[in-house]
Amino acid sequence: MPRLLFTKTDEAVWMSHLDLMRLMQRAFKRAGLPLKHTQGYNPRPSVSIALPLSVGVESVCELLDFELEGESISCEEIAQRLNEALVPGIRVRQTYENGRKIKDLALLDSALKLEYDNGIPEGAQEAITALLRQESLLVEKKGKNGPTQQDIIPMIKNFGFQRHDDHTLVLFTRVCCQNPSLNPMQLVAAIEAYLPQFRPDFVKCRRLEVFDEQNITFR
Repeated sequence: MPRLLFTKTDEAVWMSHLDLMRLMQRAFKRAGLPLKHTQGYNPRPSVSIALPLSVGVESVCELLDFELEGESISCEEIAQRLNEALVPGIRVRQTYENGRKIKDLALLDSALKLEYDNGIPEGAQEAITALLRQESLLVEKKGKNGPTQQDIIPMIKNFGFQRHDDHTLVLFTRVCCQNPSLNPMQLVAAIEAYLPQFRPDFVKCRRLEVFDEQNITFR
């Protein structure tokens, strides 16, 4: 099955997952790329996104699988046509055939920009590092059956910091994204719960890359 690697940035980050799916389906139609539909009473376009993205989160590594009807079209032409039909902030980086099975997708790299209006508090990086190196760290996770406590430490594979400027500390993380999965924003929730004195005034999250269990880039 063909696969797109695409970005969701700028104003497009405020688009919900369902709106993004509708946008992609319309883009295929406008580009003259007819999608196959599922069989049955309520046919649906054959298009799916691997890891639904939360509203407000940027990404440069989104994956979308699709199937087309009719004559074969080159991957380069599909990417070009779609980019001409898409809105600002959504752009196809690459189209390719025979993507790996989504079940092999395991790890996600993200950058969390922690912004402090009055400057980065003294000792913030050291305190957050100590927090994320604990043997166990329980954070509340909202689910269909109500909130539960989740130990996020086993799902944090590695992390590091970069001081962007006097007001911004960037936390780079590699976490599990499937079976089990950890939303990188849960690390911010941990800071807010256990280190309120170092709670950032604003946070920006950006997905950077996805990998399999062997830390090989997933495509």
